[in-house]
Amino acid sequence: MKREEGVAAHTVSTPSGPLRGEPTAYGMVFRAVPYAAPPVGPNRFQPPQPVPAWSGVRDARSVGATAPQSDETTALSDLLPNVVIAGDDYLHLNVWTPDVNGSAPVIVFVHGGAFTFGSNALTGFDGTAFARDGVVFVTINYRLGADGFAWYGDGVPNLGLLDQIAALTWVRDTITSFGGDPGRVTVMGESAGAMSIGALMTMPAAKGLFHRVILESGAGHHAISPSAALNVGRRLAKLLGVPATREGLAGVSSADLIVAQSRISAQLVKSPFRRIWGDVAPNLMPFEPVIDGVVLPELPIRAIEAGAGSELDVLVGYNAEEARLFFLDLADDGFAPRLTSYLLGRALGLRRKDLAAYRRWSTTDHAALVAMVTDAIYRIPALRLAEAHGNAHVYRFAWPSPARDGRLGAAHAVELPYVFDNLADPIWEGILGTHPDQAVATEMHAAWVAFAHNGDPGWPTYKPANRIEREFAGPQPLVENHAPAVRALWADRR
Repeated sequence: MKREEGVAAHTVSTPSGPLRGEPTAYGMVFRAVPYAAPPVGPNRFQPPQPVPAWSGVRDARSVGATAPQSDETTALSDLLPNVVIAGDDYLHLNVWTPDVNGSAPVIVFVHGGAFTFGSNALTGFDGTAFARDGVVFVTINYRLGADGFAWYGDGVPNLGLLDQIAALTWVRDTITSFGGDPGRVTVMGESAGAMSIGALMTMPAAKGLFHRVILESGAGHHAISPSAALNVGRRLAKLLGVPATREGLAGVSSADLIVAQSRISAQLVKSPFRRIWGDVAPNLMPFEPVIDGVVLPELPIRAIEAGAGSELDVLVGYNAEEARLFFLDLADDGFAPRLTSYLLGRALGLRRKDLAAYRRWSTTDHAALVAMVTDAIYRIPALRLAEAHGNAHVYRFAWPSPARDGRLGAAHAVELPYVFDNLADPIWEGILGTHPDQAVATEMHAAWVAFAHNGDPGWPTYKPANRIEREFAGPQPLVENHAPAVRALWADRR
């Protein structure tokens, strides 16, 4: 883009007012750009409201507030650092653009975090490499936890998903001012962000707002029934000592709500039984999208099987050892009997002979459990979405991180610095360990960029006749019909 001196060269116009951005090596970045009004006061527990106009030039050079969430340190904080920044005006987005006068394809990134934590403030989600390669890159915040997903049967549900739709609507209406093409929008998400995209693919209010989707380690199986959501909501209200209504919850401070949310999550992990939690139990996440029949008409994978999202280009995939992130503290020569019993029967619908089958293909019991849970939560849902869509590209990420003395491997979230081509960012040091592979990052990032440009990441789509997956950091680039015997165990399950 043309570089000029003065504030005017660094500003863009939006319907709410002008913004001042910051030059980068490859264009401009605009941070904390509001796409909806702060969801506080009368706007709390309501659908996203329009952004009030501002006078003068709004400074968009600093990172903004994050959605309310716990700032407690966990056992995984060194691997997956988080940032919590206080403030009410957190329904905003960041935009990296190669040229405000251009017409580049757009990627909108939806962060993960089990629907309870995460934000667009992490430096690891820097979009500079995408702008370098001719893509306008957008990262968004949305309401989390109870603020985004609690429901009592009154009012509008799935406010966190409606926030994402509001952000996509802003992109449709405004991205041309930032040099983006509203006719070439890709929505990309990881973990809960990918699960959100599985829902967006099927939501009537989202139709037409995007044209391609990238789902990393999440697909179309994570949504819960109204009865399960009501059960969680009642338990939350009881802990807080308020009526089990939207109005009752709205009177609780964010700080008290976050403490109660954490207690609910701890109760779920301690006693993850269907008889207590309903269909919340298998996913171990108390706050998820709710199948209310209107905003989210049905379980996303069922809607996709019926043709929802068939007009979209799809890239979906998983990491080879996703579950290693969650079982780092289990010994390699065994695992907790309680956990095994739960995962086998109560959550995954498997029997002990099924685990024995996994054991035949694994070096240890620990490896068998990792493989089984990886398949249950990530691999099989990704393949089911690809099969249901009928024209999707599938990837498999296999780079083994040496972190935690090699126990992390190709675990959940390890692909993120590779997708962003951002291996040098200190925030990723814990998850990457020593000697990350730049060649893998170059290949993976290039595939994502190509997909944003033309819907083709560079390998064939996944079909029943060949089941081709692109394997990054594996022994060969294309894998055909990977692990068919293991896949067959999941017939008629999940």
